[in-house]
Amino acid sequence: MTAPASGLPSEPSISARATIRIFARLIRYFSYFKARIAAKLSFITFELTFRLLFIPWPLKIIVDHVILGKPVIEDGTGFPAYMAPIMQFLHPKSSEEIMFWMLMVGVVMVILIGMTPNRGTGRNASGSYTGAAAGSLGNAQASLAQGHDTATQTENASNSAGSEMGGILGILDFNVHLRLTQSLNHLLRTELADHIKSLPVTTLDEQRIGDNVYRVIYDSTSATGIYEALTMGLYSGILMVTLTLYVMFTSFGSAPEVIWVGILVGPLTFLFVIPFARLARNRSQASRIAGAQTTSNIEEGMSNVLAIQSLGGNQRESQRFADASNESFKRFRAETIVKLVYQYAGALAFMIGQIIFFVYIAGYVIEGTLTAGDYFVVFYYFFVLSAVFYSFGFLYTELQGFIAGLARVFHLLDLPSEKDEQGTQLPAVRQGIKMEEVGVTYPDGRVALRNINLEAQIGEVIALVGPTGAGKTSLAYLVPAFVQATHGKVSIDGWDVTNVSVSSLREQVSYVFQETQLFSDSVLDNIRYAKPSATRGDVERVAKLAGAHDFITELPDSYETNLGTVTSKLSVGQKQRISIARGLLKDSRILILDEPTSALDPETEAYLVDALREAAKDKLVIIIAHRLSTITHADRIYFIEAGEILESGSHAELMGRVDGRYRQYIELQAVAAA
Repeated sequence: MTAPASGLPSEPSISARATIRIFARLIRYFSYFKARIAAKLSFITFELTFRLLFIPWPLKIIVDHVILGKPVIEDGTGFPAYMAPIMQFLHPKSSEEIMFWMLMVGVVMVILIGMTPNRGTGRNASGSYTGAAAGSLGNAQASLAQGHDTATQTENASNSAGSEMGGILGILDFNVHLRLTQSLNHLLRTELADHIKSLPVTTLDEQRIGDNVYRVIYDSTSATGIYEALTMGLYSGILMVTLTLYVMFTSFGSAPEVIWVGILVGPLTFLFVIPFARLARNRSQASRIAGAQTTSNIEEGMSNVLAIQSLGGNQRESQRFADASNESFKRFRAETIVKLVYQYAGALAFMIGQIIFFVYIAGYVIEGTLTAGDYFVVFYYFFVLSAVFYSFGFLYTELQGFIAGLARVFHLLDLPSEKDEQGTQLPAVRQGIKMEEVGVTYPDGRVALRNINLEAQIGEVIALVGPTGAGKTSLAYLVPAFVQATHGKVSIDGWDVTNVSVSSLREQVSYVFQETQLFSDSVLDNIRYAKPSATRGDVERVAKLAGAHDFITELPDSYETNLGTVTSKLSVGQKQRISIARGLLKDSRILILDEPTSALDPETEAYLVDALREAAKDKLVIIIAHRLSTITHADRIYFIEAGEILESGSHAELMGRVDGRYRQYIELQAVAAA
């Protein structure tokens, strides 16, 4: 485990073996885009082949045969064999004609692939170093302004695209790259977001929302970085080395030292850079964790802003955020320093190679082994060769930051999800629920329920009553499988819920939570969220049952009012009634309401209780409640304390027990209300 950094949560250190596993796993995602990757590689292959085999030679032609006026030898001596047809064409031409044809070739190339000077894309080391190596073609690039921190670079990373070509082919190449990048990021983000929503409640309780958001939005873009490193870095580099060595050995075999000096830059860079690989990976991981902490801090502060203001905690929260933000910047600075150190170390190796090159090349030109035109060509190829090997020295180390991001993505994806579609499809519930000797122990070891025996039938109203923390909500969570029984058996119509698909089970259950959850959408669409096909009349009917119709019609746009703009102006009771209406509308056989009347006035409560009695004619209604007026008319009441059902029966039966715990509980309520 990595040591937590001043308040940062610890996460497993990423070993070299884990790095390989993460990389192999990402390759499977690439397989979904084989055609686009093949197209991108084809563009790269064409561009590099043309750049390296043809682009340097016009400069030699201009220097030797236009400026210096040397005659063109018909058999193309001094040029590669593939240039022979061109040299035969230029052989009888004058210097002016040769220059004219070179200009024509240049114009065509500008239109087709661009010809303006280029010093690299600047996206990352793997992409920019190989781009700088060729340095002669224009390129197609587009990006937004960004800062140096991971978060603000994400928008560019998720829409990253580029081409080392310009012109018509560059635009086509750019479009292929952009569509692939966006599709890859969309796939990974969507899968991650869907997986988070499928996690069990007990797992979600342990996850910080801000951290999950950071992984979905920021960490997922690491896939793009690795894709570009493999295509524009590794593949481009290998192809450039192959083509460059071919030209240099066939055309400049008389100067082998230049070739070996260019190759020497690779081992030198590796020697200087590789020791920083693990350090770079760990620093990137710490930076991302710190960034996620800051995001979580913002989310928690915004979610609890009323509590902060009411408790006078503004200064404390400001300091908490300042500490988290400072930690994030500190971790990023540490990551950046590591990058700077190994970049300068690699640059030193690159400079050593260039110095050695100039010593040798000058001697060959002076001796006459190479012409003045050869100097520019050899320099070009040397720069390509040394820059590629230079970039290879950084490639593995640069990948470590991306690996750290993907490790966080895959860690979240590997958390066990609910079995959703696995298991038997539960048919429409006709009988009810039965719990036999059920117990629930949460992952942290807390025992929530023990020895629960309960029966509830369709057509009944069941009340779960007991003091705060007794286990009522945990018991209700067993029905839609928000939590799983660790002991005993929960069955619906005789079907063990552990063998039933979660989705088919929850289609049968409407759960109205104590904490009202509304969406930034119209009132109409909020109520029919679980039944989009419901008509306006259906929505108004359940709104009337829930006592919500009157206040909804008084909203600015009635049922079309967007709750994203007025939610804060609705009372807790109004929000609660909209949630209840939503639960009543869903075509489900089981309706569970957690404290449905806690924020209602007595008149609205009485109206709602009657509505629930009406709904219970073809549903099982389970109510978690404290208020006597809500539970009095329940068919059966289960009194729960310390995770156990102590008593059950109707209100009259339970009140008839002189020393009963339910009766004591109700009498204490009466005394408190007096």
